[in-house]
Amino acid sequence: MKLTPWNPGRDFAQLQERINRLFSDTYGRSGEEGLMNQGSWIPPVDIYQNNNHEIVLKADLPDMTLEDIEVTVDNSTLTISGEKKLTDEVKEGDFQRIERAYGRFSRSFVLPPNVDASKLAAEYKNGVLTVRLPLREEAKPRRVQIQAAA
Repeated sequence: MKLTPWNPGRDFAQLQERINRLFSDTYGRSGEEGLMNQGSWIPPVDIYQNNNHEIVLKADLPDMTLEDIEVTVDNSTLTISGEKKLTDEVKEGDFQRIERAYGRFSRSFVLPPNVDASKLAAEYKNGVLTVRLPLREEAKPRRVQIQAAA
């Protein structure tokens, strides 16, 4: 069994996300027969560190275009924001059911001090936004040569 260190910030963020989903499911629907989900939504993300010595953030942003997504870094905060729009192919009154979320979203993440934000790279492919945050050179592990004592 792998032990995970307790992180009160992460636990609080997960709790806040669950509460937001609860209230948006209960009170966030309006329009004809309560079908349209208005307001903000929260795209799910995965964050991990890979063997290339970078932190990788992947966000699920299906049915969006590059023009709908914005990635910014201000001081040590990474923000992903945008708007997922209802398709123009179908009129709102023609829907039988709408379960996917639409509207504006914004997610912010505090970057650790060992990230080099000036080398951040982002890519959007198949509905997934991938943001790569390389670690600073001094934060990368390095091998230390051991000297023999005389």
